[in-house]
Amino acid sequence: MARFTFKLPDIGEGISEAEIVAWHVKVGDTVEEDQQLADMMTDKATVEMESPVAGKIVKVAGEEGDQVAIGSMLVVIETDDESAAEAEEEQVAVETPGVEAEGEVEASATTDAQDKEIREKAKASSKPARAEPVEAPSSSSRAQEKEEQGFDKLSPNGGEGRDHDKPVLASPAVRKRARDLNIDLADVASDGDRVRHGDLDAYLRYNGSQGYHAPHAERGWADETVKVIGMRRRIAENMAASKRNIPHFTYVEEIDVTALEELRAQLNAGRGERPKLTMLPLLIVAICKALPDFPMLNARYDDEAGVVTRHGSVHLGLATQTDAGLMVPVVRDAQDRNIWQLASEIRRLADAARSGKAKSEELSGSTLTLTSLGPLGGVATTPVINRPEVAIIGPNRVIERPVFRGKEVVAAKLMNLSISCDHRVVDGWDAASFVQAMRKLLEAPAFLFVD
Repeated sequence: MARFTFKLPDIGEGISEAEIVAWHVKVGDTVEEDQQLADMMTDKATVEMESPVAGKIVKVAGEEGDQVAIGSMLVVIETDDESAAEAEEEQVAVETPGVEAEGEVEASATTDAQDKEIREKAKASSKPARAEPVEAPSSSSRAQEKEEQGFDKLSPNGGEGRDHDKPVLASPAVRKRARDLNIDLADVASDGDRVRHGDLDAYLRYNGSQGYHAPHAERGWADETVKVIGMRRRIAENMAASKRNIPHFTYVEEIDVTALEELRAQLNAGRGERPKLTMLPLLIVAICKALPDFPMLNARYDDEAGVVTRHGSVHLGLATQTDAGLMVPVVRDAQDRNIWQLASEIRRLADAARSGKAKSEELSGSTLTLTSLGPLGGVATTPVINRPEVAIIGPNRVIERPVFRGKEVVAAKLMNLSISCDHRVVDGWDAASFVQAMRKLLEAPAFLFVD
């Protein structure tokens, strides 16, 4: 028997480590050659790792969410194939059975001890604290407390209040019902000398507006602890870095898109086999036509080197919501595409991102980002910049409202357009001027198709 150590290969230029986002095997499993072992994520691309040999898994690098350095052990496979061990000798050092580096053993032991301690603390914290017995307040003190809080002696249903110092008379059935409903009989008024079911009914009818609900009908749900790994962790790290390093400012303008929506409807009516147009391709055309006058917006800022690169081509990132989280596929050279080409590319990239089939080069290299929530767009947004870019544009929901056309009031379709900028690179005047240039194009959409 020989052991083959499968080390994490270089799965991307400039990548020093990758995150384990999913294991498809565990220690003790038997694997075949080319069988999928794990999903590793670098930046925003997920790569499937396949076994180069057949055998039995005897060791794995860590749990989901752990980082593995390029060239480090990912799995150790016990195999009968002696040639596999020989091949390993040519590429990586053969693992000696029963012998491990001292530092590795120590680190492993330390990690295991820390994980055990964390699990024990989490388990202890999840147990509810046992309440110490507390002496129940007397009826007299309770009555005094209510009086101090401003309660008068009128009962909730309008009758005279009951003297809390006197015992409450009620049948066993009434007492059981009150106990099940978590009602203090001393708070229930009655016309006679004892509390009856009708009195409980009156109390419940009055208190219905105060949030009464059936006994044991808890409205909460169980606490859930979710480990932040994979795409969710990448998003968290990127957003935190963006807000930490970039002084954001946001400008919002209202745009009348009535004519634009009419044009879009006409184009869709005669589209034939071409994809249905949304607002995005038309917005992208407007962005690309306005950008040449505002090159500082189509840029990337290397704040460590102190260099701003203004790009001549528009590589537009499209923020796309997926089951794994937010991804940003990139439309390359958007300025060279017409609206139908843009619509096709948007659909292709969105499908690739949501299915997890987007390539690494399709998820990087953007110079400007467009983010849209579609029909959920809200009134206004303050988008977070996709670092190291210097601007992000966010169209909001189209709303039909009355507006003045001269002295007449007519219905118009209005949309707020938001833009967030890096104030280190972009001035407020430039951002506002760019949005106003877009506004002119969108409110007179014929200019979108005029060079």
